Amino acid sequence: MLLLDYADVCDHRDFDHLTAGSLQALAATGASEEHAAAFAATALRNPSTRAVLERLAGLDLPPWYLTAGSLFQTVWNAAVGRADLSAGIRDHDLFFFDEDISWEAEDTVIKKCLAAVTDLGVELEPRNQARVHLWYPEKWGKEIAPYRDLADAISSFAATSCCVGLSLDSRGKLAVHSTHGFVDLFNLVLRPNPLTVAPQAVYEAKAERWLQEWPQLTKLPWMEPTGR
Repeated sequence: MLLLDYADVCDHRDFDHLTAGSLQALAATGASEEHAAAFAATALRNPSTRAVLERLAGLDLPPWYLTAGSLFQTVWNAAVGRADLSAGIRDHDLFFFDEDISWEAEDTVIKKCLAAVTDLGVELEPRNQARVHLWYPEKWGKEIAPYRDLADAISSFAATSCCVGLSLDSRGKLAVHSTHGFVDLFNLVLRPNPLTVAPQAVYEAKAERWLQEWPQLTKLPWMEPTGR
């Protein structure tokens, strides 16, 4: 995790006009801190992402990250030169981690988060990652171990480019997280995540939809995960 100053990242102009070529060049030569700054600055060019982060920062929440599609797909949109950086993004995934794994506790946080963004016109999906193992088998047909923390939960997505997160606190500090770094994301590569809990069918279905929306992506074939 890297901590950045939110105002500085929002005002950063070096990454305002990133293209697929410049992202690939950055992936090849930049340091990990520069990668994180470029990712954060690009994700924050999406007004919806910024608005959601700012609303969540004002709430008294358990540890949380905005993660997945609203972030990496914003980078894809910037890379392919779309004016609308929200294009193709269906929702904003909000991971939080509360050791109270009752449904009532999760529902309280969900309602609090949804109320905070209700006027933004965005689809926010808050979920307590401490209780995912309770419903995952019924939804996806396989048992999983409980996640240890937020980093463990973020590491479980189907593709490496998905495993990213941003969190903003009330002091203006922006936490940037990535399980696998940003090279695959900047190179527009879909790579199966070796740490995923998702079955192959999830990877294939998501890759098919993403390739229809972003045909510039390069999809790599499925490989069985090595385990968390």
